[in-house]
Amino acid sequence: MIQIASSSSSALLGHTQSVCPVCFERIPAERIAEHDDVYLSKVCSQHGTFKTLIWRGVASYRAWGARHAAPASSPRNATPMQAGCPYVCGLCTDHQQHTCCAVLDVTARCNLRCPVCFASASSVAPPDPTMNALLASCRHLMAHSGPVGIHLSGGEPTVRNDLPQIIREIRALGFTYIQLNTNGLRLAHDAEFTADLQDAGLSSVFLQFDGITNDVYQSLRGRPLLAEKLQAIRNCGEHGLGVVLVPTLVRGSNTHQVGAILHAALSFAPTVRAVHFQPVSYFGRIPNSFDERQRITIPEVLQLIEAQTDSKFRADQFYPASGENPYCEFHGKFRIGADGAVTALTRSSAASCCGASQSDPLAKPGEGARRAQRFVAGNWTSTFAPDVQSASLAGLNVVSFDALLAEREHSFCISGMAFQDAWNLDLERLRECFLHVYSADRTLIPLCAYHLTSATGARLYRHAGAAFAGEAQ
Repeated sequence: MIQIASSSSSALLGHTQSVCPVCFERIPAERIAEHDDVYLSKVCSQHGTFKTLIWRGVASYRAWGARHAAPASSPRNATPMQAGCPYVCGLCTDHQQHTCCAVLDVTARCNLRCPVCFASASSVAPPDPTMNALLASCRHLMAHSGPVGIHLSGGEPTVRNDLPQIIREIRALGFTYIQLNTNGLRLAHDAEFTADLQDAGLSSVFLQFDGITNDVYQSLRGRPLLAEKLQAIRNCGEHGLGVVLVPTLVRGSNTHQVGAILHAALSFAPTVRAVHFQPVSYFGRIPNSFDERQRITIPEVLQLIEAQTDSKFRADQFYPASGENPYCEFHGKFRIGADGAVTALTRSSAASCCGASQSDPLAKPGEGARRAQRFVAGNWTSTFAPDVQSASLAGLNVVSFDALLAEREHSFCISGMAFQDAWNLDLERLRECFLHVYSADRTLIPLCAYHLTSATGARLYRHAGAAFAGEAQ
């Protein structure tokens, strides 16, 4: 546990609420500026003062927030507010956004034990939920929220042999966008299983992809995995599955490979449709105790993208997502011309990890979430034939971006999400979240709240085995 005293030279930027990272007590919090950084500062009567970096650059913090304001709209069929945010979610009437994407955990098992894992998954886990239980959940979700996007997660969903049938049954219920969150190991080793997923109607693959060298995977995932990651991409391409690469960014481990990851993604276009960066957050299983110096903020990610791509993708070409709090996410959509020229399309079609268009003050309630769903279906779902796939990366040699970009014309998305943990949780942000976990008790919980982990390892919502109790298969 780290306690940091407030600085007398700080300037107040705003008030909000948060939780104590030790006991989860809801407490007042302030957004403050010190020098050119922005912090969230809060005091627990029992455990002291905590101060956490949330942004680099006071001017850019103000400007970023001014570029977008998410229209507030209560979720469909909201439940009565009980203990208040972030406790006993439903979603409750205090929440301010509809569901765009619902995360459905189909297993707690995993074929890896990554040193960094927000779900703390492993091979030792409770029984999987039955097919009937999963479909009952989806029927309730359809009645509660409508045909939202479904993210199949866990654990590692591909450890279930019946995953293709799960996808077929969910699509039959009327859900048209189904995404698979995966480490890619089975997709790499079982091409027939990959083909079955596509045939079942899987829309896209959200592939864990942390870097282009094995030392990165050894550090973050516990073993060298580069060859398997590349083979997973190839197998998806051969069977017409669109892929989004998802790097977890950890300072000192892979932040020097941001540009190389983008290069790899472009080399596999159009199979790879996007890269979605996720700066590490302090929940679930992480190798070390909380270290403030490891924080990576959105402006720092944008600076890394610009610096490591020779300014082909510039920081000023990215925008906040709409439909949720602007400080949660960034997005840029680009057209890569046949001549290698990069044209930013973000001004007319900004989106989020769920793809929502830029904010429209005249939008109807829930329109941000609906735009998000339409964007994803149009930009992350593969529509190409296998015979036009790019060649494999020969050793991932990092040539110049100029040479690479001139190979073909296509669109490409770069985005990122800054998840909140017990130290930097801002309840104003949380109430505008539209990425929700569908839990076993038939409630929708904002993802950051669902995985919230205290300094002592306690979980606010997710307890080992709780999501699968009584659903043995």
